Amino acid sequence: MPEPGTTAVVILVPDADPLLEAARRIDPDLVRHGVPAHVSLLYPFVPEPALTDQDEDGVRSLAASFPAPDLLLEDIVTAPGFVAVPVPELQPVVDAFHARWPGLRPYGGRFGARPAAHVTVATGADDPATLARVRTAVGSLLPLRTRAAAVRLVVLTEGGWRPRLTAPLGARAASQEV
Repeated sequence: MPEPGTTAVVILVPDADPLLEAARRIDPDLVRHGVPAHVSLLYPFVPEPALTDQDEDGVRSLAASFPAPDLLLEDIVTAPGFVAVPVPELQPVVDAFHARWPGLRPYGGRFGARPAAHVTVATGADDPATLARVRTAVGSLLPLRTRAAAVRLVVLTEGGWRPRLTAPLGARAASQEV
């Protein structure tokens, strides 16, 4: 479990929340409480006590450099104890955040140097039958079309994850068009 002060950079995908709800109906323990559907761009990020204005400006600048993409969630990936929906349209954003902060290892290195952009739907299901039920329930809700709008820097507090800043995707392009 992460400690308070841990940070992450994510893109919320609220239209994918029904996928998490489907898994929660099968087993509430499979879905992280209080964490909405999202794609992690960099987790863990710079610990809150070490965050600088340069880090925050970097998050804003990178977010602004990418247009708000349309997303098509249509596939399901399973591994022991894990169900996710890939979001390949966000891989360039994930890669850019990793490149901007090369000293930070995504997920502590557990999933390699370049983890795939995805929405985690369920974790901790060791029973293959439960994983199959989650896969079926989630699959019945796909395909799902949505749009990514903003990057969010969040901080873990004693009360859960809280937003620290929100940076719209493509903000630089939008401001230059005016």
